[in-house]
Amino acid sequence: MRKKSIVLLTGIATFYFNNTFAQETTPQDSTRSASIEQVVITGNSSPKKKIESSTAISTFTAKEIQKQNPISAAALLQRVPGFAVETSGGEVGNNLFARGIPSAGAYEFVQVQEDGLPVFEDGALQFANADNFFRVDNSVSRLEALRGGSGSIFATNSPGGLINFITKEGSNDFKGTAKLETSTYGLMRTDVNVGGALIQDKLFFNVGGFYRTDDGIRKTGFKANQGGQIRMNLKYVFDKGYAKIYYKKLDDRNTFYLPIPLVQNGNDLKEFAGFDANYGTYSYRNISQLNIPQAGGGFFSRNLEDGIHPKVDVLGAEFKYDLGGNFSVLNKTRYTNINMNYTGIFPAGGPKTGAEFAKDYGITGNNFQFSSVSSGAIMNPAFVQKLGFWAIDKQMNNFVNDLQFNYKFEQGNVTAGFYKSNWKSHQNWNWSNVLATASDNPELLNLVDTSLTPTSTGYSKTYNGVTEMSFLLRDSQVQGSLNDLYANLDYNITDDLSFNGGIRYSRDFYKGYGVNTTSGNLNNSGLTTDGTHSFLTTTADDNMSVLGNKFTYWKYDVNRVSFTTALNYKINTENAVYARFSNGFRSPNEEAYYNNMMDLSAIKPVTTNQLEVGYKYYSRTFDIAVIPFYSTLKNLSFTDVFSDGTSENKFANTTNMGVELEGYARLFNSLLEVTFNGTIQDPKYKDFTGRNGDGSTFNYDDNTVRRMPKFYFNITPAINITKQWRTYASVNYYGKRFQDEKNSQTLPAFSEVGAGTSYQLGKIRFAVDGTNIFNTIGITEGDPRSGSPSGDGTIMARPIMGAAVRASITLDF
Repeated sequence: MRKKSIVLLTGIATFYFNNTFAQETTPQDSTRSASIEQVVITGNSSPKKKIESSTAISTFTAKEIQKQNPISAAALLQRVPGFAVETSGGEVGNNLFARGIPSAGAYEFVQVQEDGLPVFEDGALQFANADNFFRVDNSVSRLEALRGGSGSIFATNSPGGLINFITKEGSNDFKGTAKLETSTYGLMRTDVNVGGALIQDKLFFNVGGFYRTDDGIRKTGFKANQGGQIRMNLKYVFDKGYAKIYYKKLDDRNTFYLPIPLVQNGNDLKEFAGFDANYGTYSYRNISQLNIPQAGGGFFSRNLEDGIHPKVDVLGAEFKYDLGGNFSVLNKTRYTNINMNYTGIFPAGGPKTGAEFAKDYGITGNNFQFSSVSSGAIMNPAFVQKLGFWAIDKQMNNFVNDLQFNYKFEQGNVTAGFYKSNWKSHQNWNWSNVLATASDNPELLNLVDTSLTPTSTGYSKTYNGVTEMSFLLRDSQVQGSLNDLYANLDYNITDDLSFNGGIRYSRDFYKGYGVNTTSGNLNNSGLTTDGTHSFLTTTADDNMSVLGNKFTYWKYDVNRVSFTTALNYKINTENAVYARFSNGFRSPNEEAYYNNMMDLSAIKPVTTNQLEVGYKYYSRTFDIAVIPFYSTLKNLSFTDVFSDGTSENKFANTTNMGVELEGYARLFNSLLEVTFNGTIQDPKYKDFTGRNGDGSTFNYDDNTVRRMPKFYFNITPAINITKQWRTYASVNYYGKRFQDEKNSQTLPAFSEVGAGTSYQLGKIRFAVDGTNIFNTIGITEGDPRSGSPSGDGTIMARPIMGAAVRASITLDF
């Protein structure tokens, strides 16, 4: 293992200037604005002071986001209590679990929003995680992250919460930000954002975006991340309101990282021989190209270097008007079009010796021979690995409109609205398996049976390294038509005691189809494997999938009511307590529809009940929020797709009890700042019994929910050495978890340490940020596609990235 523990960064971060600490109360590079002054809009019918909002909500200003300099949206969301976030997939494709709610991954029970509307209506479509279509850059004004509470009233399928990225708008003063960033992994990134007035007090604009290219922290042998986005808005303000239009273009490709082999002994993790746990990956240039004939005719070509490549176009508008008599109307509308090519390497099981692998393919004794596909040289690898070469194409679009009326009266306000959303997702899958050396510089292998001759049937078990050619094809579509009415009441019972109640009626319609497949081969195609031998000589094409012409159509209706009620008592200007009960739901996900389209009675919406109470203290130097919660879920579906293309398709109920902690302290006349958040919880399965795919029975009742830590936290102390110079360290702790429902494979607890320093020289900011500086091997998941975790020994798991350092220069003007 390349032990690149970046002690140098720690030295930079703690090196002391000769000047003594200046006694300013607010250092220029302080990360926080006082929570007591903050106003939030997410999960509320109108802007409300944070201390008066009866919700569990975390906020991050543009300045706070800048100081944290997250490598991805998921890394930023790690700072939110109640959100267990897995960031090991890379910049995109990561997973977020809200308040212990289990899922196959993605953002299944929260809605990711930009300016109050969804990035895409469903954030957990297969291979279409919400963070695939969003990037954090300098055009973001602030983030508001709501857990539970009123999420189900102001959005669909969001009982776990709302994540709202609010973008910058122009003002009378022209201002902007430009940033250049580089790193130890070949990063070159430019961010620019400018905004101002075209007509003073009337017409404002803002334009921002980024472009980035890098080699990836894990070594792929190609540009792992390359692309960018631009977004712009134009806002016209008139006497009784405003009108705004905006556009976003995202064209970015990112490598998606998946499990690698490790050696586990209880809570101890070590590297697998020949595989760097911090920097290695199977997603490597040597196996990046696929070009194979199809049983239905033609060829299928794919380039792993394209990775997850969404092309996103967003056009939206927002209009607010004062109708008089304390009535106002707000309308938000948006059209989103997405074309995404998704290519990834998904391990199919773990490493095997050459003899074991050959035996699996019907070769007896020592009658096997491996050779390099590229050179033809005979090879004798210690271990080999079968890898899924998965290619998915998605065409998606979403038109959404949110019409809202508000009436203000002396003691509060009433909001009523109608939410309409039409969305469609069409996908095509083409999956093959390839054979490679089990190393972090994998090489494609051919395998032949030396007991046969090259002209014999079944002599070769591969076709240029491919063991199973296009063994799975899928053509399917899902559409949603959502029609939701909602209402919300805020009522001030006294100056200090307020009531909130909300209700949402969802009349939603889903439909789609799946196309049948048959099997075929290339034996009679007239094609050859090498210019001489027919496909009879290889088994690689024996079970190719062929799309048929039989369409299975399905439809599913949702008719549900969600509601919430809460009280907030402001003890004084700095202290408040609240209590809230909420009932919400999540419609079945895409894979559940596909798995059960012949009998949709097997699936139901996931229903949730949540109770939370909270205490908040906000002052200019100290914040604390303590929020105990209890939740129950029914009809939760498990839809992990295994490496052979089948799905888990199980259903369960869960309960969870926990406490969220969030705080901030500015001490010693602002010399020391400490930001922290943490979650303690105990998520359990209930009524989780049934039969496995092989007919055996299981009983997982009262087992701990998979991949969910009972304790996780983040703490970031920072020292303002001078008014201009700041240094910090951060610790992310992720507690022990279980990979599987059976609780047979343990994912050990780990801590990830980061550190950095920044210096503000006038309007120029210099910064150095390091992540995982001690090269911790911390795994966020095992191999959810294996279906049967093995426990100790050689395991497949996905570790966090190795140590890396980024350096940046930012100019504010």
